[in-house]
Amino acid sequence: MKKALLIFWLSFICLPLFAQLQTPDAFLGYELGTHFTSHQKVVDYFKDVAAKSAKVKLQSYGKTYEGRELLLAVVSDANNMDKLEQVKANNQAVSNGDKRIDLNKQPVIVWLSYNVHGNEANSTETAMKVLYTLVAAKDDKVKAWLKNTVVIIDPCLNPDGRERYVSYFNSVVGTEPNPDPSAREHYEPWPGGRTNHYYFDLNRDWAWQSQIESEQRLKQYHQWLPQIHVDFHEQGYNEPYYFAPAAEPIHQAVTPWQRQFQVIVGRNNAKYFDENGWQYFTKERFDLLYPSYGDTYPLYNGAIGMTYEQGGIRAGLAVITADGDTLTLKDRIAHHFTTSLSTIETASAHAEKLLTEFRKFFEQSLVPTLPYKTYVVKGQNISRLRKLADLLAKNKIAFAFGADKTLNGYSYETQKPETFKVERNDMIINVAQKQGVLANILFEPHTAVSDSNTYDITAWALPYAYGLKAYAVKESLSGTFSFIEDPKKPGSSMAKPYAWVLSWNGIEDVKVLMALQEQGIKVRMAEEGFTIGGVAYKAGTLLIYRAENEKKQPNSQTIVEKTLVQMNAEVKVLASGFVEKGKDFGSSVYPLLAMPKIAVLAGQEVSSQSVGEIWHLFEQQLNMPISILNVSSAANLDINKVNTLIVADGYYSDKLADQLAPWVSAGGKLILMEDAIAAFVGKKPFQIKRKEEKPNEAKGNSVIYGNRGHDDFSNSIPGAIYNLYLDTTHPLSFGAAKNYYSLKTDANVYQPLENGYNIGVLKADSYMAGVVGAKVKDKLSSGMLLASENIGKGTVVYIAAPVLFRSFWESGKQIFLNSVFLGI
Repeated sequence: MKKALLIFWLSFICLPLFAQLQTPDAFLGYELGTHFTSHQKVVDYFKDVAAKSAKVKLQSYGKTYEGRELLLAVVSDANNMDKLEQVKANNQAVSNGDKRIDLNKQPVIVWLSYNVHGNEANSTETAMKVLYTLVAAKDDKVKAWLKNTVVIIDPCLNPDGRERYVSYFNSVVGTEPNPDPSAREHYEPWPGGRTNHYYFDLNRDWAWQSQIESEQRLKQYHQWLPQIHVDFHEQGYNEPYYFAPAAEPIHQAVTPWQRQFQVIVGRNNAKYFDENGWQYFTKERFDLLYPSYGDTYPLYNGAIGMTYEQGGIRAGLAVITADGDTLTLKDRIAHHFTTSLSTIETASAHAEKLLTEFRKFFEQSLVPTLPYKTYVVKGQNISRLRKLADLLAKNKIAFAFGADKTLNGYSYETQKPETFKVERNDMIINVAQKQGVLANILFEPHTAVSDSNTYDITAWALPYAYGLKAYAVKESLSGTFSFIEDPKKPGSSMAKPYAWVLSWNGIEDVKVLMALQEQGIKVRMAEEGFTIGGVAYKAGTLLIYRAENEKKQPNSQTIVEKTLVQMNAEVKVLASGFVEKGKDFGSSVYPLLAMPKIAVLAGQEVSSQSVGEIWHLFEQQLNMPISILNVSSAANLDINKVNTLIVADGYYSDKLADQLAPWVSAGGKLILMEDAIAAFVGKKPFQIKRKEEKPNEAKGNSVIYGNRGHDDFSNSIPGAIYNLYLDTTHPLSFGAAKNYYSLKTDANVYQPLENGYNIGVLKADSYMAGVVGAKVKDKLSSGMLLASENIGKGTVVYIAAPVLFRSFWESGKQIFLNSVFLGI
C-alpha cells in the first residue's frame, strides 16, 4: 500500500514537470523560421526537452575544434527507452548474425543527421521541430511509430560552420529580411559557413575521419549501426526538393534491397509533397559511389543511406527565386520536417524487413563473392602503414600482419599478376569479415562506374592514396600477427659521436626535425645516398654533426640525445664521417636545412578548403603554428619574418606574380599549389607555361539536346589516379617511392621547364584508375605536374596536383612536406 501511494505521489509531482514541455517557438521566444537560432540555444532546447521527458535521452558525444558541443538525442516510446542499452546491444548482435534476437521485438533504428554543411542552415531549425513532435507525440500515428522505432537526432554535425554563417547573417539582416537575391545578406564573406573550423567539407569526411567532428560521431555511429541514415542538405535556392531514389552511378555493392527501399521511401515522401503541391525530383544528380558521404558510408555499413536536399543555400530568411516565388525559411523547414517524419513512418511500417535485410547484409559480408578475397599491403614504409592501420581501425575493418606464404596477386603498381612473398610487416586485409563490403570498396583497384556524370572522385584505392605497394589476391589469407613489428633501433648514445643519422620517411620524421631546429640544433640533409659501416642510407637521410653544434651550444649532445629519446626517433650513431660508398660528410652534398618561417595566403581569391588542408596539417598533425596572411599582404612580405610562402589553390590576380618576384629573388621559397600556378604563367621571371594543346578540328556545338544535363564526358575528369614518374634524385621526392600516385581532378598540365627541375612528369602509361574522358586522357598523356626553379637567391616549387586532398592522400603529404622543410 505504501509503495502504491509513493508511486501515486511521484507521478503527481512529475506531472507538472512533463506538462512544461515547450514547443521550440515558446522556448526560443520566436516562431521557427523567423530567425536563425544560435547553436547554444539549440543545445539548450535539446537539454530542456531531455530534462522534461523520459522519451528522450541526450548524449554529448564530443566538442568541435572551437569547443561547441556535439549532441545526439535518442527518442522512442517508454518501453524502448527503459531498455535502451539492451536495444543497442541486440542491434549489434543482429549485425553479428546472432539468430537468437527476435526481430519482431527489436525496434528499427533511424538516424537523422542535420546541418553537415554550416550554411545549409535550415535543417538544425527542423531538428528542434522534429524532436518536439516525437517527444510530445500528440498524434497517435507518431506514438505508433515509436513503438518499433528508435530515432537518433543529431541536430548539427557542423556547429562551427553553422555558427559562422548564422552570426554573419544575423549581423547584417535588417528588421525585415530582404528577399532580393542581390542583397548583402545573401552573400557570405570568405570562407563561408559551409565547412568546419579548418574549412573541411564534413560530408566528404565520413570514411577518412580526418576531423574531430567526424571521428567522434563515427564512434557513436558504429555503436548504434542504424538501419536508416538520412543526411539533410540544401542546394541552390532555385532548385526544388530532392529525395531518394538516387542517381546513377550507384556502386555495385549497394544491394537490391537498399535500392528498393530508396524507392519505397521516395514514394512515401512524394505522397506528402503531392498533397501540398510541392515540387521535387529524384534519380538525378546525387549518386551513390564515393565512399565518404553521409549516404554512401551508411550504405556500405548495412544501412539505407539517403540524402535529402532542400533548395535554400544563400536564401536567408526569404529570397525571390528565378520563378518569381518567395522561398522562406519556414517553407524550407516544412519540407525537411515532412521528409523527416515520412522516413520514420516508412521505417516503422517496414521494421522487420529492414532488420532482416540488415542482418543479411553482414552475413553476406562474411562470404564474399567478388574476385579478390584478400588485400596485402607491403610494409615498406612503416610510418604510412601505421596511418593506414589507424584509418582501418576507425572504420572497424579487421586486419593482421605477416604470413609465411608466397602468393600470386594483382599488383597495383604494374596492374598485372605477380608472384610475391608475404613478409612480417605486410598488412593483410581479408574481406571475409563484418566490414568486408567497406574494406573491398576502399581497396578495390578499379571501381566500376556506370555513368560518367558523377558528383565526386571516381578512384580512391588506399594503396595508391598511401603510396604503398600492394596486391589484390583471389585467395583467402589470414595474418599471423596483430601488430606491426618495430624496426630494431640501434643505440643512440656514444661517448663522442661524429654524427647522428635520422630517417626521412614520414610525418614523425618531420616532427623530429622541427623539435631539433626549435632548440637551435643544426640539421643537414643527404642529397645523395651513402654507405657507412656496411649500411646503405638513402638520399634524404638527415644528419646532425656533433662538433658543429657544440661550437654554438656546448650541451648540444645532451639536447640531441634527449630529444631523440622523447620523440622515439629511429636513429643511428656514427663514429666517423668517412664513408665506404658515396661522399664523405664534409662534402657539399650534405647542406644545412634552414628552419622554415611559414605563411599561407588566405582570402576571397583562395580556395578555403585548400587553405584548410594546409592549416590542419601544420596545426593538428605537426603541432606547428603558421601565419595565415591576407592576399593583400603578399606585396609586403619581410624575408626575415617569412622565408616560405604557400599559395594555396585558388584564382589569383595577375598582380600576385609581380608582387612576389622580388621576395623570391631575395631568397624566399614560394610554393604554388594547383590553380594558383595559373597566375604565374607567362609572367617573368617565372618560366611556367601551360602544355600546348592540339588544335581542335571540331567546329560548332555537337552536344545532343537531350544530353544537355550531362557533362561532356570526353572533357571530364571527376577524379582519377595517375602514376607520376619522379626524379628520385630531387629532394621533392625524398621519402616517396619511385612513382607517386597522384589524384587528378582537372586537366591542367604544364610544359617541362627549360631551365629548372622537372620532378614529376606524366607519360603515356601514367593513367591508373578512375573516370577520364578521351580528350582529357590524351592531354594527360605527357607533361609536368611537379617542378622547381631557382630565381635569384630563392626557389619556386610548382605542385599541380592535390597532394593534400581531404587529408587522406597520405603519400602526397610527403611531397608537400619535402617542399617546405627540405633544401629545394
